[in-house]
Amino acid sequence: MDFSRFKPVHEGRILLLALVAGLPGVATSMFILWYGDYAPKLQWTLTVVIVGAWWGFAAAVRERVASPLRTLANLLEAMREGDYSIRGRTGDHEDSLGDVMAQVNEMGATLRAQRLGALEATTLLRKVMEEIDVAIFAFDGDRKLKLVNRAGERLLAQPAERIMNAEAGTLGLAEFLEGDETQNIQRTFPSGSGRWGIHRAMFREGGLPHQLLVVTDLTRALREEELQAWQRLVRVLGHELNNSLAPIKSIAGSLEMLVKRDPLPSDWRDDTQRGLSIIAMRSEGLSRFLGSYARLAKLPRPVLAPVDVGTWIHQVTGLEQRIPPLIQEGPEMTIQGDRDQLDQLLINLLRNAVEASLETHGGVTVSWARLGALLEVRIQDEGPGLSNTANLFVPFFTTKPGGSGIGLVLCRGIAEAHGGSLDLKNRADRQGCEARLILPA
Repeated sequence: MDFSRFKPVHEGRILLLALVAGLPGVATSMFILWYGDYAPKLQWTLTVVIVGAWWGFAAAVRERVASPLRTLANLLEAMREGDYSIRGRTGDHEDSLGDVMAQVNEMGATLRAQRLGALEATTLLRKVMEEIDVAIFAFDGDRKLKLVNRAGERLLAQPAERIMNAEAGTLGLAEFLEGDETQNIQRTFPSGSGRWGIHRAMFREGGLPHQLLVVTDLTRALREEELQAWQRLVRVLGHELNNSLAPIKSIAGSLEMLVKRDPLPSDWRDDTQRGLSIIAMRSEGLSRFLGSYARLAKLPRPVLAPVDVGTWIHQVTGLEQRIPPLIQEGPEMTIQGDRDQLDQLLINLLRNAVEASLETHGGVTVSWARLGALLEVRIQDEGPGLSNTANLFVPFFTTKPGGSGIGLVLCRGIAEAHGGSLDLKNRADRQGCEARLILPA
């Protein structure tokens, strides 16, 4: 607001009001002075003094009122221009004008602190954007580039000065401003090809809509995960193969030395048969191991169909006769799932619970409940509990004699394929273990 155009009117009115306030006294003095019996010299002298004092005091009142307003106008103008260093003189705190000046000064200090905080936050944000290893682009409503960080420059292999205000189509990014907000694509950019994660979001600046585009290089992360997966695979396969091949090699060497002896010992046939039997047993175990690994790696995708939860749990628990599980009835629910895979999942969990409870002559309890849009199935046993929870879902890790170590891994794979989860923990209320299965309802 331009305060200058109001000053003459306002100050003129103040001057006029001050003159009107003194007019009765001045008029009375002039009447007495000029109609009384006074010398002309005295009349003119007092007239000049009275009129001069009248006008002077009126002008002083005008200035006394207008000067603080001009100061306030200047302070507000400075704040509007972003200069918060100017302060007004507050004077006496019991004065209302001093209170106004003090409040304006406080407002200036507050705005200055807020502006400093905003500048620091903006500087920090820009620094983070420059250093982060994720390409960030911001486009306005006309799809023109308004912001890009260093990772974005490297992705497009062009400096920001050259691509700023360029249209998204010319940068090869127009297709990502439409469709799904989150995408995973295989794409070749000027900086190279690879697997990329695309995420788009909307924001407003100056009241106008803008689009924020984040491009993440997934190739490196995928390669690291792939390398770790291969390392785990080689470690597991190497361990199991060595466990089988070492005794086979040792027995084969012993048999070779045995048949080379001349003459052959009288019991050479028995030793040879025992050795070959051990070799066959270890070979069969190795074959079972490889078959189990192939089974784990080839878990088919679930074929979804309606499954009544109560019927499913009652039918599966009815198969276990060693320790008939106690069923705690839950609500009537229907889920979408692959009945064959869900049966396999529940059978494995029940078998583990029963085998654990057999050691302590305990029982097994199965219950289910609704958690919002989720189904929760709990299987609780009264066995010795879990001694090593860190390796429960590591393939081929087992604490049971003769166990394959893939049962829990398969169970978790089935649960995750259905969009759910599986976790095991020791019970808090008593000895034993609790398996908690979550599935979408």
